[in-house]
Amino acid sequence: MDIATIIGVLSGSVILFAAIFLGGKVVLFLNLPSVLIVGGGVIATAFIRFSMAEVVGSMKVAANAFFVRPSVPQETIREIVGLAHVARKNGLIVLEQQVIRDPFLKRAIMFCVDGHEAEFIEEVLKRDVSLTLERHEVGQNVFRGMGESAPAFGMIGTLVGLVQMLANMRDPAAIGPAMSVAVLTTLYGVVLAHLFFIPLADKLALRSQEEERNRRLIIGGVLGILKGLNPRVMEEFLETFLPPKQRRNRLHKGAGSGA
Repeated sequence: MDIATIIGVLSGSVILFAAIFLGGKVVLFLNLPSVLIVGGGVIATAFIRFSMAEVVGSMKVAANAFFVRPSVPQETIREIVGLAHVARKNGLIVLEQQVIRDPFLKRAIMFCVDGHEAEFIEEVLKRDVSLTLERHEVGQNVFRGMGESAPAFGMIGTLVGLVQMLANMRDPAAIGPAMSVAVLTTLYGVVLAHLFFIPLADKLALRSQEEERNRRLIIGGVLGILKGLNPRVMEEFLETFLPPKQRRNRLHKGAGSGA
């Protein structure tokens, strides 16, 4: 579970509702026509711009921003180095009996155990990474599209409310509800776009980058195991996937433990 995403959504929502509550009656900010214009318009444009499968699939992808634990490269490196030690002592076939948490790493190790060539394994795994990134990009585009259309439908609702207001200038009782539609649709559109849709698209893009990095790390490690690289050398190689600061910290800790 990604605590940062949950904290961001909850804190943003709480701050917004607290400001509304402290400023007056909450019921003043509830308007069904505004909800229909913005919510219905966003959903309609999503189905126009994308296929049914892509829109439904993007909802499942959105769960990655909340419930999928980000991969930790340091843990992956330790797991790969441990597998390298086992393979170096007992051979590749023994790796079939090892408990491997990461499904992508397990699949790559099974290719090695089955005796496939390094070129074949690298090609298949890289193609898997590429296709996964394409699927993730579709989900990001769906939410970015929703983020673009929400403020637009907010403005459309504002224009609808202004037309209704101008058409009923002689009836003071009708001006208030029309003005509510005009103002609240803009509010709904901006809040949906900048508190939910666009941040979700950005978080999904970040998750995609993290997954790509972790999977490329796995590919490099598995190919190293297949070539019989020394585990210590492999660890130093895999640490190049880490940010420089984390690499220095790991080396410093390793030096300290050795002393």
